[in-house]
Amino acid sequence: MKLKKFMLRYYPPGIILEYERSNGREGTKTIDLLDLTEFSDVNTVAEDIVASEPLIPSGKTEQIKQLVESKVGKQKFKEEKSLQAHLLPLTNCAFNKSGDRFITGSYDRTCKIWDTETGLELKSLEGHKNVVYAIAFNNPFGDKIVTGSFDKTCKLWDAETGECQYTLRGHELEIVCVSFNPDSSLIATASIDTTAKVWDVETGKEVYSLLGHNKEIISMSFNNAGNFIVTGSFDNTVRVWDVRSAECVYNFHGHECEVSATQFNFSGDMVVSSSIDKTCKLWSMHTGTCVRTLTGHNDEVIDVSFNGTGTRVATASQDCSARIYDTMTGECLAVCYGHHAEISKVSFNPQGNMIITASNDKTCRLWDAKTGNCLQVLRGHKDEVFSCAFNYEGDTIITGSKDNTCKIYKATGEEY
Repeated sequence: MKLKKFMLRYYPPGIILEYERSNGREGTKTIDLLDLTEFSDVNTVAEDIVASEPLIPSGKTEQIKQLVESKVGKQKFKEEKSLQAHLLPLTNCAFNKSGDRFITGSYDRTCKIWDTETGLELKSLEGHKNVVYAIAFNNPFGDKIVTGSFDKTCKLWDAETGECQYTLRGHELEIVCVSFNPDSSLIATASIDTTAKVWDVETGKEVYSLLGHNKEIISMSFNNAGNFIVTGSFDNTVRVWDVRSAECVYNFHGHECEVSATQFNFSGDMVVSSSIDKTCKLWSMHTGTCVRTLTGHNDEVIDVSFNGTGTRVATASQDCSARIYDTMTGECLAVCYGHHAEISKVSFNPQGNMIITASNDKTCRLWDAKTGNCLQVLRGHKDEVFSCAFNYEGDTIITGSKDNTCKIYKATGEEY
């Protein structure tokens, strides 16, 4: 076998090798780097990879080292563009996998597609009759977009032409969550009508409804394998559904107030939920029980996010702070102080060594995921910031604000 090229996988951390077999066919192999941290000895990691992998020639050690270094470094960011994106406030923003395009939803009833490099508007997706609240690309493919609206419908769009392929009708109230499954064959939607629905991408037809919650569903996503869906509701519960049978396999009880956010970890063996009751909970997909309750916030927890390997959880609260927890022990490892108003959004960068938070104080902040120290304040918005996202490589950030604008930040090449 002959190595053709290798490249970094950001989420979760790893290196992908592309090689040619003796019969001329191409193959791929992945080297997982799940234990890689900012404290790892880069030289040792690179040497161990080359020593243990016959496909990689010893002369490639320096290139492997450079890949590993790009995974652990913390980059500085600079505002590149500020876009007057919509006539009314934004609701959400999201990248495609390559990061060369992103989409924004708005109260002006449209979703817009943007070129990340130039900041130019490529398409305006028009047709909804109320707020476009939830939006998503079908990553990793990026050729389709789904939008969910307060007009009770979802629309499936061709990301290249901007053509509306289907309008998905069936919900009785506002739609607040949309998601593609990993192979882009299904769309899941969730509504404040207490139901979630699954739709066939090929036909635009409803496959089934997920019934069981008795209050609004405000969080929903597939796991990475695509065989389960998690939903979080204002009925204080989290449910996990089997995609093939549409049956509820787990109904997680334990929160004392409304659930605000939910997420699977990368391996799909754990679910995290945040709640208005000031806590987060970690639920086991093996036992169907709560294995840890994350405490420390003194006000509502609004958002929660796993890092790429599932070893850490970041939380965002109305108490103006973010926290980082160890998922194995439940220990709070760092507290991020600095915002002057509620934090509405938190997520890790793909490298897992920084988190970003969006706040009602009109700023986003970048934090060291190990220490909780504030690395950078992203200023310039004139109203609350409620959406922020990294691209797949972690070198570009987009933020969306109630001031009708979104901003693009690029890594400068310098590190903190």
